[in-house]
Amino acid sequence: MDEAKKPAVLVTGGAGYIGSHAVLALLDAGWPVVVIDNLVTGFRWAVPGAAAFVEGDIADQPLVARVIAEHGVGAIMHFAGSVVVPESVSDPLKYYENNTVKSRALIESAVKGGVRHFIFSSTAATYGIPESVPVAEDAPTRPINPYGWSKLMTERMLADTAAAHPINYCALRYFNVAGADPHGRTGQSTAGATHLIKVAVEAATSKRDGVAVYGSDYDTPDGTGVRDYIHVSDLADAHVDALEMLVRDPAASHVMNCGYGRGFSVLEVLDAVDRVTNMRVDRRMEPRRAGDPDALVADNARILETLPWRPRRDDLDTIVAHALAWERSLAERQAEGSAA
Repeated sequence: MDEAKKPAVLVTGGAGYIGSHAVLALLDAGWPVVVIDNLVTGFRWAVPGAAAFVEGDIADQPLVARVIAEHGVGAIMHFAGSVVVPESVSDPLKYYENNTVKSRALIESAVKGGVRHFIFSSTAATYGIPESVPVAEDAPTRPINPYGWSKLMTERMLADTAAAHPINYCALRYFNVAGADPHGRTGQSTAGATHLIKVAVEAATSKRDGVAVYGSDYDTPDGTGVRDYIHVSDLADAHVDALEMLVRDPAASHVMNCGYGRGFSVLEVLDAVDRVTNMRVDRRMEPRRAGDPDALVADNARILETLPWRPRRDDLDTIVAHALAWERSLAERQAEGSAA
């Protein structure tokens, strides 16, 4: 698309982990960007200067309406929300508020503001425990936690809204997102993260005393859970390709898995961290957690057939190396007192 004709993209949660990478990918591709983030879990410094920034809540409809009008927003990428599965079980109403109720307000703001394209940050948690692996988009959606339900409800709202109004959408169902910007511009910075690779590189940089391995009796080659790890920058590129698809064909909407179609076990991931760091991360075997599937791997045929997107960083050691480099950079930033 001619850069002069590209409308502004509103990125919600653009100061967070995945959102900040999407902002970089959009800017790199020549899209004007405005970010709304309430900075509850995001960081102002994660938003580059080339993007406009508004501190606020996506449920503040007068604010969102003003941003849409002032910046000429033609598309929304929606990342804002809560993402910790165990917390969703202990505090379900927080998740239905942040991920579902506020998404409804944002979708309404989009419709009222004449926004024509909407990309939603969804999750493989919508599948629950799949009947077969790899799991395709037409598999049954049976979430086993409030986090998965809160995201699936938003997918449903988007489908119904697109049927009633001139807006199309793409829901991208993420598998396990990991890594950091290869150029060191941003990465996963939230304290208390639960993602395995983030936890492992924190252990490798002495921020933790080891890594808990939950379950060693799964029906997998080494007994530990298998997941599909996708590099966050590849994921961000998929969002840009999805946006361009929605603009080209405004009558069509899509749901697509975002993964590599290849799984690694917990122990394989920790072995990769050992290789990259040239040290051994301490492993502590713990009982398995309720509801964790043996394996969760994407069937990614649809995204490969639908978009020009192709993975460029599909290598576990590369993902770990980028995560480790960011962790070290983050430690320096925190030591300097600039990562409040």
